[in-house]
Parts: sequence; C-alpha cells; structure tokens
Amino acid sequence: MICPVVKDLGANALSGMTCEPNSVFVPQQYALSPWMIGLLKRLTFYDIRAVRIAPLQWHVLVIGCFASLIAPFGGFFASGVKRAFKIKDFGHSIPGHGGITDRMDCQFLMGLFSYIYYQSFIKNTSLSVGTVLQTVVSSLKPQEQIELLDSLQQYLIGQGLLEEGKVACVYINS
Repeated sequence: MICPVVKDLGANALSGMTCEPNSVFVPQQYALSPWMIGLLKRLTFYDIRAVRIAPLQWHVLVIGCFASLIAPFGGFFASGVKRAFKIKDFGHSIPGHGGITDRMDCQFLMGLFSYIYYQSFIKNTSLSVGTVLQTVVSSLKPQEQIELLDSLQQYLIGQGLLEEGKVACVYINS
C-alpha cells in the first residue's frame, strides 16, 4: 500500500527498492483549535498546540466511525430483504444461526464502503508516460496506434514543438 507502483510479486521489505510513498502515509503537522488545546491541557497537563500524524490516521478514524455506527445496519437491511421474500435465513451452514451470509451482513456493507472510500479519497491516480503507453499498446490495434502517432505529430507541429521536416512518417500497407 505504501508503494503502489510495485508490480513484482517477489518484492519484499529486504529487496532494496525505493518509491515515492502515497501522500497519505507521510506524516504532516496539524495545528489544533483553541478548544482542543484547552481540552488536552486539562487531560494531560501539557500545552499541546499541534500534532504530527499521517493523513491515513484521519481516514482510519472515518472508517472506524462508519464501522461502529452505520455498518451494523447491514443486518437490519438483510432482515428486511429476508422478510420481503418470506424466508427465515440465507442458508443452513450453521444450524440455528442461519446461513453464512447472516453472519456477514455488516461485512458486505463495510466492504463496499471501504472500497468506495479508498477509490475516492486515498488512492493516487497519477498518470505517467509509461502508463499511457502501456494502455495504448495493450488496447489499440496497430492501425489505431499509427493514427494516434500521426495525430500527436500534427498536434506537436501545431504547438511549435516539432518542425515539419524533422517528423518521421510511418506508413503501413493495408
């Protein structure tokens, strides 16, 4: 999670690779509001005016609040679905306890929330030249790749970044 660009499954902590960590793992200084300073001074007898924590810890706080306050309602939702279809439980895997999904109601809701939260607020979606080229090579047909190259050359000539005579022309017999 700290090095999202690592694609090698054989990589480990001792393989010596380096990367730019996701910004949510880098601790930052946060100034506390006056009421928080007063509260901490009464509780700890220290004058704490700022804290240094990673943004991930704020995300963990949000996910923890959701898990304790909202996720248990997944069971109520599942009960409503069962009553609507007039069934007692979702299976017979644990006698007297309903099915395995009856044990996992709030986990389904938590899994969905965690995925959406990660995709929306935590995941870095930075494009690089390598990512774009990989997409072009893997998803475009050869003729479409040549059309893309020609269009890019025309754009760069129009921007004044390339000269007309120095552009390589590529033709494929089709």
